[in-house]
Amino acid sequence: MTTELPDFFTVRDHQLWVEGVSLASLAQAHGTPLFVYSQAAMLQALAAYQKGLADRRHQICYAMKANSSLAILQTLVRAGCGLDIVSGGELERALRAGVSPSKVIFSGVGKTRTEMRRALDVGIGCFNVESVAELDVLGEVAHSMGLRAPVSLRVNPNVDAQTHPYISTGLKDNKFGIAHEDVVSTYQRAAAHPGLRVVGIDCHIGSQITQAAPYLDAMDRVLDLVQAIEAGGIRIEHIDFGGGLGINYHGDTPPSADALWQALLAKLDARGYGDRAIFIEPGRSLVGNAGVCLTEVLYLKPGEHKNFCIVDAAMNDLPRPAMYQAYHQIVPVQTPSADTATLTWDVVGPVCESGDWLGRDRPLAVRSGDCLAVLSAGAYCMSMASNYNTRGRAAEVLVSGDRVQVIRERESADDQMRLEKSLS
Repeated sequence: MTTELPDFFTVRDHQLWVEGVSLASLAQAHGTPLFVYSQAAMLQALAAYQKGLADRRHQICYAMKANSSLAILQTLVRAGCGLDIVSGGELERALRAGVSPSKVIFSGVGKTRTEMRRALDVGIGCFNVESVAELDVLGEVAHSMGLRAPVSLRVNPNVDAQTHPYISTGLKDNKFGIAHEDVVSTYQRAAAHPGLRVVGIDCHIGSQITQAAPYLDAMDRVLDLVQAIEAGGIRIEHIDFGGGLGINYHGDTPPSADALWQALLAKLDARGYGDRAIFIEPGRSLVGNAGVCLTEVLYLKPGEHKNFCIVDAAMNDLPRPAMYQAYHQIVPVQTPSADTATLTWDVVGPVCESGDWLGRDRPLAVRSGDCLAVLSAGAYCMSMASNYNTRGRAAEVLVSGDRVQVIRERESADDQMRLEKSLS
C-alpha cells in the first residue's frame, strides 16, 4: 500500500491497522459496512487547537453535526470541549454526552420556539442568532420566561472560503448570518431588548477550508464590525470565529490548527483585541481523518467503457460523494495477492440510483469478498446516513490502543419500522 494514510492508521504484516487493532479483524467480527474510529486521532486533532489557544481565554465547541455519535461526543467533552449544536435533537444528545450546558452554543438559521425554550431552560451558554426575525422571537420567548437570552449575532462578512458551493456559508447569497451592512443596527436592536443580553459576535464562512487567507480576511472584517459596535456603547465579550478548517482527503494541504491560530492571534493582537475571549467551533478537522468505513466487495462487473466494483456500503452510508462529488481515498484492507490484476474501477453501492457511487476511476487490485477501507470517513458520513432503500445504518466501533468498543449497534429492519403503524 502506497497511499498516504491518516495518523494512527498503519500497514503491518500486509494489513491495515488502526492503533493496535487490525481492520480485517474488525470487519470479520462486526460485519460490514462498518465505521471504525481512532480515539487517539481525535484527541491529537483537538490537542492542536488547544496548543494554538493555550495562553488565551477560549472555548472550543465541537460542531457536533460533523459526527454526533454519543461516544465521540463524550470523548471530546471529557477532553475539555464544549459543543456547537444546530437543533433541539442535538441539544438532547449534547446533554446525554455530559457537557455542561454553559459550554453549549446554539447555531442554525431555523430555531423554533420550542427549541429556544428548552435551551433557555437548561441554561446554554450562547445563541448564535442569524436574522432579525429570529432575534425578535428569541427575545420574546426569553422575556416570557423571565430570562435574558445570551446572544451572539452571526455576521455574514461576504468572504469567499474557496470551498464547495454547498458548504460555503459566508457569501451574500448564502442563507446564513446577518448582512455586513445591517450588523450595527441589529446589535443596537438586541441591546435594547429586555429579553436579550449581548455577549459576542460570530462568523463562520464555510467548511473544508484549506487556506489561511479566507480566515484572515474574515477576521479583519469582523474586527471592523466590533469596532463599530463598541463605538455605540455595546461591549463584545467574546469573538467566535466558527470552524471550517479542512482535512487531507486527497492531497489537500490545510494549515495545522495551531499554525492557523498563531497567525489569527497575531492579527487579533495587532488590531488591539487580544484581550477578548475566543470561541471556535471545529467539526470536520477533529473527527474527519479519525474514521474509516469498511466495506466488502460483493461483485465485480467489467464493462466495455466502465468497470464496476459493487460493494455493500452505499450512498446512504457515505453521502458525501453523491452530494458533493467528494473524494475519499479507497484502499484494500489487506495487500492484494500478486496474481490479482490492477484495473480501473468505479466503486459503487447497491442503492438503486446512478448517483450511488463512492469513488470513480480508482486503480484497484480486488476480488469478490475483499474488504476495502474508505478513508477520512469520520465526518459528515454517519451523521448524514439515511435508511434509503430500507437499508439499516451501519455499526460503529471506537478503537483506543488495542481496546475495541461497539458504540452503535447495526440497525435492523425492525429498528427502522419501530415507530410506524400498520393500517387498522
